Amino acid sequence: MGYLIFGIAVFAGAHLFSMLLPDRRNALKASMGEGPYKGIYALVSLAGLALMIWGFWSLTSDPATSSIVHEPAPWARHVTMLLVLLGFISLSGFHGKGYLKQWLRNPFSIGIVLWSVGHLLANGMLHDVLLFGTFLVLAVLDIVLSMARGKRPGHEPQIRSDMKAVVSGVVLYAVFLFVVHPYVFNVPII
Repeated sequence: MGYLIFGIAVFAGAHLFSMLLPDRRNALKASMGEGPYKGIYALVSLAGLALMIWGFWSLTSDPATSSIVHEPAPWARHVTMLLVLLGFISLSGFHGKGYLKQWLRNPFSIGIVLWSVGHLLANGMLHDVLLFGTFLVLAVLDIVLSMARGKRPGHEPQIRSDMKAVVSGVVLYAVFLFVVHPYVFNVPII
């Protein structure tokens, strides 16, 4: 549990610093330069993510080390499949210039919210709640702060971008469903 909690602290700490203290973030970015700042931010985030994954994986491989927070409902797995599919499509719309991005305003964080909520519905162990709950809180906070700061995409929407987002999202979903979950995470879905 220690690696998971330490990873959450590192990953969430970096993201909370960036989201909650934008003036300090911008000052640090100006003094270091944008490239070095982004590089260090990415390394810290990746280190936190790696610790979270390692801690989560070690707890998943030995379920006796984590306690049950809630018992998932029988329908939760089916809802999760839909939420994760929509989440991957939303994530894929982040880089494009489509109607999807303009309508959602913050498709990356909305995708993370959908993915997190789905996994929280289908998994009830403490380590599941800590991992997916962390992503959920950070994504919701990002959405709220972005709306409060008036961030909006400013592009002319193109339907081609939305089509790419849907295709990319479905492909990513299939890869995670049939390859990553069963063979990398050793958690079969179907």
